[in-house]
Amino acid sequence: MKFATLATEDALGAVLAHSVRLPGLVVAKGQRLDEKRVAQLLAAGVAQLAVALIESGDVDENAAAQRVSANLAGDGVVAREAHTGRVNLCATQRGLLLFDPQMIHALNRIDEAITIASLPLRDIVEAGEVVATIKVNPFAVKEAVVTAWEATAKASLRIAPFQPHRASLIQTVAPGLKPSVLDKTVRATKTRLDALGGALVAEARVPHDEGALAREIGKRLLAGDDLVLICGACSIADRRDVIPAAIEAAGGEVEHFGMPVDPGNLLLLGAFGKVPVIGMPGCARTSQLNGFDHVLRLALAGLPVGSVEIMAMGVGGLLRDAPWRPAERVATKSAAPRIAAIVLAAGQSRRMGRNKLLLTLDGKPVLRHVVDTIRASRISSITMVLGHQAEETRAMFGGADMRFVFNEDYREGLSTSLKAGVAALPGDIDGAMVFLGDMPDVDADLVNRMIAAFDPGNMRGIVVPQREGRRGHPVLWGRGFFPALQKKISGDAGARHLLGQYAEWTAEVEVGHDGIFTDIDTPEAFSARATAKAFSSEADTGSREENA
Repeated sequence: MKFATLATEDALGAVLAHSVRLPGLVVAKGQRLDEKRVAQLLAAGVAQLAVALIESGDVDENAAAQRVSANLAGDGVVAREAHTGRVNLCATQRGLLLFDPQMIHALNRIDEAITIASLPLRDIVEAGEVVATIKVNPFAVKEAVVTAWEATAKASLRIAPFQPHRASLIQTVAPGLKPSVLDKTVRATKTRLDALGGALVAEARVPHDEGALAREIGKRLLAGDDLVLICGACSIADRRDVIPAAIEAAGGEVEHFGMPVDPGNLLLLGAFGKVPVIGMPGCARTSQLNGFDHVLRLALAGLPVGSVEIMAMGVGGLLRDAPWRPAERVATKSAAPRIAAIVLAAGQSRRMGRNKLLLTLDGKPVLRHVVDTIRASRISSITMVLGHQAEETRAMFGGADMRFVFNEDYREGLSTSLKAGVAALPGDIDGAMVFLGDMPDVDADLVNRMIAAFDPGNMRGIVVPQREGRRGHPVLWGRGFFPALQKKISGDAGARHLLGQYAEWTAEVEVGHDGIFTDIDTPEAFSARATAKAFSSEADTGSREENA
């Protein structure tokens, strides 16, 4: 193929190299110029054209695309009709996309004139979805290139449909494991199975004990389950732990422990003949994508699942959407987490009738109580969100060790201030503790205890204070939850509802006083707080005098 500029009357049979757009006439590039098109172009006053001339041994782009796609469509995949040098390979059924990545690489190395791009290996695809696309880039390609593609291409792209499976879930129970966590595990597991064509036919809870678990596994095998899932009260530590020991005690075999997918490293794979048994990692209690999903997809598609398949999952195994993932950190002598403070100080104080944060309480403004507590703690930085009376609020601090953010949308509710604060945080932190500006009775000891309890790697990526089962403020959020704070909150409700959504990542710190509840929203609340503090101070003075 070669390019040339020809007089329009001499371009008959050539391929238009560049589109022609005129009033009342549009001729797209890539079209073969027949007598009708040439006449139209001459009538429109087009004197010459840039064209591609097909030479001997060239294959037209559409013919080439159709030929090279023919050998690639395997079970559950069909090649659509070529258009503008492109053929889309589409799924004809729902299931897992399977292919040989090395063959795709080999095809793309043949010649730059033809390329193929696919969805990721083992992606879940729907019927009708494009799973790969082949593009012939020039208007024609050499016959030798097409022939090389045909020789290399195999029926590699195929869809493995999900098959009905009867699955059971066994959870082991230990002191301190909340029933709500067990219930959520059931919901997450059922949702996974339903989406993949399986069914959760039974759920049992037994003590975290080898014998009890082995007996329950035996019951499920007698019931004819196709798949047994086990979620332990404790993460599996090694091949000698309770869950693998119970599998062997029940007559099964432990085939593999651990996987190169994170989250999901601590997955265990066993088998009773052809019945797989999966020891679930702790992160599988949630709906977040993890290594358990990768193994479950293979199992429900009726595909082999063993050490070879699991250890081939390392490329792409570092999953990005794990909300508990701590920030990457530069190695330092201290492993203490870097926690920033977000102070919400933008509200209009409507119920108070004046700016409550500027009111004097115990000799200083209410907001300064909050900031002084933060400064006395292990918090690494302070970001204050301003709105109503921003200048007056900012003036009381000077700002040497703080950053200030103005929330233009503060009238729309607390959530807008929280979003503004999260967006302005330093990039090198592990989490952020959210403080309300009208809660003066939170102390530095509590803040430090919450930071000490923060451990995202062990699924303690959110920390809340509580007293007698009732949760209060402030709340510490790991940085992996920042996207949720930006996208899943609205109005004046804040992020409280997210604690239920991420219950398994939430740790509580018990508090012996009501300071985590005490806010100052109304004149009555301010008066009651001031009176209570004064009474407390007088009582302390009297006690000291009596002791003297």
